[in-house]
Amino acid sequence: MRIFSAADIAAALTPAAMVEALREAFRAPIETPLRHHHTVDRPHGEAATLLLMPAWDAASEVAAGGGWMGVKIVTVFPGNAHRGRPTVDGIYLLMRGATGEPVAVLDGRALTLWRTAAASALAASYLARQDAARHLMVGAGALSRFLIEAHASIRPIAEIAVWNRDPAKAEAVVEGLPASIAGRPVRAVVARDLEAAVGEADIVSAATLASEPLVRGAWLKPGAHVDLVGGFTPDMREADDEAVRRSSVFVDTRAGAAHEAGDIVQPLQSGVLAATGIRADLFELCRGVHPGRGSETEITFFKSVGTALEDLAAASLVFRRS
Repeated sequence: MRIFSAADIAAALTPAAMVEALREAFRAPIETPLRHHHTVDRPHGEAATLLLMPAWDAASEVAAGGGWMGVKIVTVFPGNAHRGRPTVDGIYLLMRGATGEPVAVLDGRALTLWRTAAASALAASYLARQDAARHLMVGAGALSRFLIEAHASIRPIAEIAVWNRDPAKAEAVVEGLPASIAGRPVRAVVARDLEAAVGEADIVSAATLASEPLVRGAWLKPGAHVDLVGGFTPDMREADDEAVRRSSVFVDTRAGAAHEAGDIVQPLQSGVLAATGIRADLFELCRGVHPGRGSETEITFFKSVGTALEDLAAASLVFRRS
């Protein structure tokens, strides 16, 4: 059995390759049971979360090479940010779909960063304007650079702004970005005024642990695309009700977003969003059931909570390319 570190995963993948692997996976017959989501109460700190995320190729007996099966074990410890430790961590076990034979263990945190960013870029390939050139990154955590590079792999991003409650962290992200991404020069700056930065952006990504909305719908310009990644519980929120009202709403998976994502759960509960108001998920977009963006002035809103399908696609791609 092989072991893949974060460096091994980075050596095997590119943002563009990861996006296309996910596009194929969302068209494939892959089984993804609703993930196990457990709250772990801690007497001397914030509650932690344990996630178990299985998936397997439903056609594994006939798929090339027998298909794949896998499970990711993830821990989310919000207090780790104050300890200098990763908030999200975990491992991934990849198995052959036809026999159940374990073939690889992969760094789950690195795999999550790659596939989460690629899922956002995959959605943007259907929902963001073709000429989207300005990208705002709200949040300066580990995922921020992955999101920036993934979006730049599918849209002609030339200007990047990074906002964070702590400007020093935003500055660190900006300083760590290359001068060119996806073969194009980019200009990256720290956003000091969040309202102004949202108003100028073609794509607004948010990857935070916010419980109160940061992105206001009134700030969005016509044609903007909103990409919400951070909130993974019903109590977390990155965009307000006005952003939902003004937008065409899309999700990665209907079941996951409607049960776990505060940016979807809360508007559904209040009546701001009807269940029928969710236009499509990634399965429907990738399979051509829904065309995605309908006009140049439409505001699109994508909320992801992650799915085990993405992890299986990423892990199997790493194994094949290595």
